[in-house]
Amino acid sequence: MNVGNAGFSAGQAWYQSLAFSPSGQPYVAYMDYANGQGATVMMFDGNDWVNVGNAGFSAGVVEYTSLAFDSSGYPWVAYMDCLNNFEATVMKYDGTNWIAVGMPAFSPSGAQSENLAFSPSGEAYVAFSDVLNYGRAIVMKYDGNSWVMAGNPDFSAGGASYTNLAFGPSGVPYIAFEDAGDSSRATVMKLNGNTWVYVGNEGFSSKQTWYTSLAFSPSGEPYVAFEDWGNGHKATVMKFDGTNWVNVGNAGFSSGEAFYESLVFGPSGEPYVAYMDSLNSYKATLMKFDGTNWVSVGPPGFSVGNAGWTSLAFSKSGEPYVAYTDGGNSWKTTVMRYDSVFVGINEKQGSGLSIYPNPATDKITIELSGTVNESNLTITNTQGQDLIFRQITGPKTQVDISTLPGGVYFVRLTNDNTVEVRKFVKK
Repeated sequence: MNVGNAGFSAGQAWYQSLAFSPSGQPYVAYMDYANGQGATVMMFDGNDWVNVGNAGFSAGVVEYTSLAFDSSGYPWVAYMDCLNNFEATVMKYDGTNWIAVGMPAFSPSGAQSENLAFSPSGEAYVAFSDVLNYGRAIVMKYDGNSWVMAGNPDFSAGGASYTNLAFGPSGVPYIAFEDAGDSSRATVMKLNGNTWVYVGNEGFSSKQTWYTSLAFSPSGEPYVAFEDWGNGHKATVMKFDGTNWVNVGNAGFSSGEAFYESLVFGPSGEPYVAYMDSLNSYKATLMKFDGTNWVSVGPPGFSVGNAGWTSLAFSKSGEPYVAYTDGGNSWKTTVMRYDSVFVGINEKQGSGLSIYPNPATDKITIELSGTVNESNLTITNTQGQDLIFRQITGPKTQVDISTLPGGVYFVRLTNDNTVEVRKFVKK
């Protein structure tokens, strides 16, 4: 279901990067054609997608936007800064304005495939390809004043495309990329002290790869998803078992060619991959590994039209969200979510949640029976839009619904253990 309106950006949008704030709101960064192809970040406030600061806040055209949140809850965006010799720039939102972090255009030369991530200790790192040095990989970190090298620069054997950065459980940075120094196969390296070293064999995929996406399992194993040229350009996921890189399920598990792979672990520890699905009219598809096989999450090809630059993230309540360039809505940005509670049923029955009066006019009372755990309460319309959000700590909560139009709504109550849903009617 759509999160807010489909195609909510002002114009065409590319290089979508989706992330959730610490408070649980979805944000998306992208290159904004309606604002000079500059960087724009929007957030969903429960009713609409709204700009975070000015739209098109960068000085000029951007590419490869990458969004992440610092430990204080502020969004940061890294991008290729086309106004400044195509070098890397990072900006953050301070609550009022977007400001440069360190010097703009801090990379040694032109930079491509920027990927921004924060270490467990809160330091910002950016990985990218160094255009001046044959596209080899560089990782830099912000020391509080300036951007400095993290380990040796230009450490890959050849050009590094689709760089993707993540931190292992001990806080060590890892980088995955398509390795031109090894026939464009997938390679993963990690920082060992001040030197980048290979994780397993370099170029471990069977043939060339695109769209490498790196994530760590809850047990600390690195996983990589990619478009697998050795298996019909389908999606493949591999993991490092401590000695070798091995397939997770079947190699080339997608039904057809898969582009823009985005790999994330769900709240239950299962790997999920979102991608643009050629066999389903180049629409968005989401799959997960159930321990034996890769299975579709919801219908394959769930988007209205083509879905480029798919970006996957999970909400605090465990729902997968996918942002993408929406060919069904003039190539603008759309975000959709999968909510299994609303698939094929109207409401999830249980004994712990009641709503009255129902139908209601101005207010409803939500009553919980039994032990009351701290929970999140969300009121959602039939289009899947979150309209009202509350934290629940007591057995009874009164909610003002006077501003809602007449119609059918769902109350969803989530905590660490359960999800319960009830339907009510606003007169």
